[in-house]
Amino acid sequence: MMVDRRVVLQGGALGLAFVVGGREMVLSPRKARAQDIPLSTLTPAERETLESFGDVLLPGAREAGIAHFVDHQLGVSPGEALLLARLVNVAPPFVNFYRAGLKALDEAATKSHGAPFARLSEDTKIAFVDQIRQRPPDGWVGPPSPFFYYVVRNDAVDVVYGTVEGFEKLGIPYMPHIPPSAKW
Repeated sequence: MMVDRRVVLQGGALGLAFVVGGREMVLSPRKARAQDIPLSTLTPAERETLESFGDVLLPGAREAGIAHFVDHQLGVSPGEALLLARLVNVAPPFVNFYRAGLKALDEAATKSHGAPFARLSEDTKIAFVDQIRQRPPDGWVGPPSPFFYYVVRNDAVDVVYGTVEGFEKLGIPYMPHIPPSAKW
């Protein structure tokens, strides 16, 4: 279904157009998560892993809607995606990169700690993420773990701080070239 250009323009930079019950809605990733809007690309297991990983990379990424942000961006034209993957020359479709990285994360966590990443204790998650940002752990089969860490961490930063409220949290005046029509 084509999304009306006016709906997209009303949403601002991180206002994403979702089709819910046949109706177009512009929601921030945070609001899409809060309303439990179904994901269109990522599976429930991938969502769980991405949210857990994102929250270790940047606390608050889960609530800010990292899975909804990434899922939405995986569904747009690769040239229009707001994901860092596009800018660092990951070959489209980007979903292959995310699926391979999330699968590698879960498999390596299971091999090292006996459970998928999302099921590990917070201390174990933090130590495991510290390891993968430096070098791939045993059992890692996917994009290089430091590169995957870097890309997803940027997604987390975008979704948490790439909003008017995010700039306020940082104490930085928000001075866009073209102000958004909504605060997202």
